[in-house]
Parts: sequence; C-alpha cells; structure tokens
Amino acid sequence: MVTFLIGLAILIIGGYFYGKYCEKVFGPDDRPTPAVSKADGVDFVGMKKWKNSLIELLNIAGTGPIIGPIQGILFGPIAFITIPIGCVLAGSMHDYFSGMISLREGGAQMPKMIKKYLGGKAFNVYNFFVGILMILVGAVFVYTPGDLIVTQLMGQDAAFGNPTTWIVYAAIFAYYLIATLFPLDAIIGKIYPIFGAALICSAIGIFVGILKDGGANLTNLSFGAGMFSQHPKQLPFVPIFFITVACGIMSGFHATQATLIGRAVTSEKEGKTTFFNMMLIEGFIAMCWAAGAMILFGRGTDIATGATLMIGNISREFLGTIGGFIAVIGVIVLPITSGDTAFRSLRLMVAEQFNIDQTSANKRVAVSAAIFIPAILILYYAKLSPSGFGILWRYFAFTNQFIATFALGMISVYLYIHGKNYLISLIPGTFYFFVVMSFIFHAPIGFGLESRLGMDPNSYMLSYICAAVCSVIYVWFIKKHSDAQKDKILQSSL
Repeated sequence: MVTFLIGLAILIIGGYFYGKYCEKVFGPDDRPTPAVSKADGVDFVGMKKWKNSLIELLNIAGTGPIIGPIQGILFGPIAFITIPIGCVLAGSMHDYFSGMISLREGGAQMPKMIKKYLGGKAFNVYNFFVGILMILVGAVFVYTPGDLIVTQLMGQDAAFGNPTTWIVYAAIFAYYLIATLFPLDAIIGKIYPIFGAALICSAIGIFVGILKDGGANLTNLSFGAGMFSQHPKQLPFVPIFFITVACGIMSGFHATQATLIGRAVTSEKEGKTTFFNMMLIEGFIAMCWAAGAMILFGRGTDIATGATLMIGNISREFLGTIGGFIAVIGVIVLPITSGDTAFRSLRLMVAEQFNIDQTSANKRVAVSAAIFIPAILILYYAKLSPSGFGILWRYFAFTNQFIATFALGMISVYLYIHGKNYLISLIPGTFYFFVVMSFIFHAPIGFGLESRLGMDPNSYMLSYICAAVCSVIYVWFIKKHSDAQKDKILQSSL
C-alpha cells in the first residue's frame, strides 16, 4: 500500500506546485474572456466556476479513467507511480495550456490553433485524425452504454439482430442531437455537474474502502530488472501502458473539451481549477479504480475478467449492493456524457473550418447530420463484425494519443514565441510521439514492421529505432515553426 500512497502524494503535492508553476508560466490576467466578449447564448455562454469545473471533469472522464487503469494495473505497482507523474507533468499541463491558449485566441478550437502555430500541413493531418477521433468517440460511446442498457437493465442479448438494441442506440443518438444543438447551458450546464459530483463521490467511496481494507493485496514496487515487465502476457511497458491508460495520464481528446468549456469560462484566473485541477481529479479517480482492481486480482479474480465487469465487481466490493447498481448506471452515463460533447466539439470544429454560422438552428442541424452519418455507419460495422469493435477501439486508442502530440507541439510553439519555458510541453510531446510511433510501427493494425519482415513479433527493436528517428524529426519540426512564428512577430513589429 505504500507505493499507492506515495503515488497519491505525488499527485496531490506535485500537482499543487506544478499547477502553480504552469499558471505562472502562462500568466493569466483580467482581460475579458470569449464567454464575455463573444457571448452568443449558444456556444459562448458564461457559467459559474464550479459548474464549468464539474462539466470539464465529466467531459474528459467518460469511462477512460476507469477502464484504462483497470487494464493498466496488470503491469504491476509501477502504475501507481507512472499515473500520477504522467498526470501532473503531461496530462494536466496539456489540458491547462490547451484551454488557456484557446481563451487568448478568442475561443478558437484546436484545429484553428494548430493551423496558426504548426502550419497548414500539420493542420491537414490533425484535422483528419481529430475528425476520426471525434466520430469514433461518439460511435464507441453509443455502442458501450447501449449494450449495457440492453444487457444489464433490460436483460436481453445486445445482438445485431435484436431490434431493441437499435432502438436504444437511436435513443442515445437522439439525446446526442439534442445536447449538440441546444445552448451549452441548457442541458449540459444543468445535468453534467450532478454526474460529475457522482463520479467524484464514487471514487472517494472506493478510496475509503481501500483504506479500510488495509491494502493487504496492494503490492509495493520492487526496484529491479522486472519492475517494468510484470504484465501476465508480457506486453512491453512502453508503449502499451501509455496507450492503455490514456485518460488517467494524458488524452488528446481532452484538448478538444478544454477548448469547448473554455467558451464558458468568465475569468482567465479560473483556468487552473477548471483545466489543470480537474485532470488531477481524474488522476485520483484512475488511481482508486486501479487500486480496487489490484485488490480483487490479488484475491483471485481472473485477470481475464473484462474491464466493464470489473467495474461492477469493484463497486460491489467497496460500495455494497447499492454501489453495484450505481456503478452500472455510471458506466452507462459516463460514456454518454463524453459522446455528446465529442459531437458538439466536432460540430464547432467543422463550423469554424467552413465559417458556418452556428447561431442558426438550421445550420447546426445540417452540420450535426453530416457528422452523425459516418458515426452510424461505423456503429453498424462494429455490430456486424465480431472483431469490428475491437479493431475500432485500438484505432481509437492510437488516434487519441497521436493528436495529443499535436496539441503539445502547438503549446510548445506558443510558449517559445512568447519567451516562456517551452520545454515543459516539448519534452512530454517528444516522449508521447515516441510512444505512438513505436506502437503504430509495431502493431498489426499499423505497419507491423517486425512481423512483416520475418522478425520476432515480440521484438520492438526496429519499431523503437524508427520511432526514435521520428521523434528527432518532431523536435526539429517544432523548433522550425517556433522560429518561423517568432520571425513573423518581429517583422510585424518593425
């Protein structure tokens, strides 16, 4: 249990001081935010600090900080150290600067900021992948809660040929449409804070249960050659752990949500609480669920037990029968609350890209319909093919982390040209670029280098080398655009 408590100390103490430092680096002031200067009653709607914070938490949380850590704890107690360090140095910093730079850029969404700071080519690549990610998030977060409603609440088989399955899917899509079209404070602003509070309370309940348990099955980290190789399937810690535990450490999806809720922030000085601290809370949630999973695995629960089933097991163990029911409801609600804001974010990105006025209800419907069509097709494929959902989920995991490297690159350029410490984002960006590149070079859903060249499929050596070369190019690319942006500023001032 000592390793778990040390990890929490890193998260709380490290998060407090590093959050202060990041705030100092950015330098929030009293200038009017877009929620005030561009208020339109639809997407630019000022809301209270506590409400923005809880909505941001629920937007970024989904099932990520629960399912990911449950799978990630199979790598052993190293997860209790890696999650908080990554959450503080990468995830929280990523979310904070993404949201704050958006405030300074008039509430701009990520594609617009990528284009300004990283150039047109990076913008085109980012647009392609972020569009895929948003549609995948929406489709995946219709699939998982829909199947849970059919199987757990209705007691039916969520099969492709079951009409009930598609009726439930249609109902979730209908809610997504309503939440996407209505003003930010009409639905999201009213119900999300309640769900956000429930998410925090459930994690606290599990944490208290862990303390009462005494941590008998919480193993401590033993330093040595095997500390990174404890996964039962001998999966490599790098890159698999960082792809698996995305939302508990860092997620590219979060940047799209920070820029969304940034349009409701009425003071720059609220940014640390709304963006940085909410990611710290997500890190705490991830730690608690990871610890709960380790305890049950230590008591003999089959490690092959699915993450969704483990949520119910953990909740019943630490929260009782009522908690088990709440867990099922939570697993249904959490992905829905991420899916609808994913579609809303994508609508805003598309509208911003093509200058489509979103104060018009008809135009909002048209953009939303164009987004929903591919999501429905993806959902159809996922249900039709037995392996369809698994394939889509792996692409989702890669894409989620890949777009984070664009946000970190954008942040690095912004900080560089403003004379700030850009290394705080460039170092995590380079590391994650290595992670995603080594994964896609090796994985069967990617290039599968080792397998295709007849090498040991368990060896990542060639993929690591290629990823290292790409990481060097990544640093060069960021430095090149930083210098170019700085030259433009100097020339404009002459």
